[in-house]
Amino acid sequence: MVMEMRRIGSLEVTVVGIGCNNFGGRVDQAGTTAVVDAALGAGINFFDTADIYGGTKSEEFLGKALGKRRAEVVIASKFGMEVGPGKKGARPDYLRRALDDSLRRLGTDRIDLYQQHQWDPEVPIAETLGALNEAVQAGKVREIGCSNFSVAQLREVHAAAVPGAARFVSVQNEYSLLHREPEKEVLAECGRLKLAFIPFYPLAAGLLTGKYRKGRPAPEGSRLAGGRYASRMGDGTLDTVESLRTFAAARGCSLLELAVTWLATRPAVASVIAGATKPEQAKANAAAVGAKFTTSELAEIGRIAAGEV
Repeated sequence: MVMEMRRIGSLEVTVVGIGCNNFGGRVDQAGTTAVVDAALGAGINFFDTADIYGGTKSEEFLGKALGKRRAEVVIASKFGMEVGPGKKGARPDYLRRALDDSLRRLGTDRIDLYQQHQWDPEVPIAETLGALNEAVQAGKVREIGCSNFSVAQLREVHAAAVPGAARFVSVQNEYSLLHREPEKEVLAECGRLKLAFIPFYPLAAGLLTGKYRKGRPAPEGSRLAGGRYASRMGDGTLDTVESLRTFAAARGCSLLELAVTWLATRPAVASVIAGATKPEQAKANAAAVGAKFTTSELAEIGRIAAGEV
């Protein structure tokens, strides 16, 4: 399958990628390899992980699953959240150790997109940018970005950037039809600063996959069956999901296709990194971006999701 390519700085990525947060947790090594194989077979080249995912196992499992195919893909990872006692933050000395640890787990000599996972109020961003630039100059990292940053923080990063040095090329925040926060300011700022936007939880923790229905219990073992995501299944949200499902069905497509295609049309979005725990999910995500909607239909989808119709 030939998929549309978009840019994150100098990197070329497929418009649909794989979010690897399930690897090492809900998905073991064999399952990770099966998902990765399916994704590659479906034309996906972008895999987004983090040192904290799966208790550091996500990077390890992804690296083993790719093996000799490493050169065929773009790997994004992240640092900064706590992976163990004293192992967190954005201080240069810690960043260097975290990067080397991630490279070792991934079994590679470079990370294509290395992202600061969250803002560190204790460390001047200029210091972090300096250490990241060193990593780029050393060839350990190709591009740098951030995640969970606000507009004010993005502006502070921009102001601290040194001419000629590596600077952030992307921001990764939560964004889906059911979580529209980036539309308030962040997407516009991405346009102004020429940052690629990478939406995480693009399927709203599974609510937009089509497997959750109002009046029915969440499928056993699913993310929304319990734990911290269960609160997302309120009646109002499920009503919205049903309205979106009806709209999609009337146009001959699935809720998944509607959700992925709508997101791919948003300004600055580079790649829709949906998670997958099974090979068929990776294939479905890759195919979902093929749905066709008119400009007016896309606008109506947005209004339905916002509860305006």
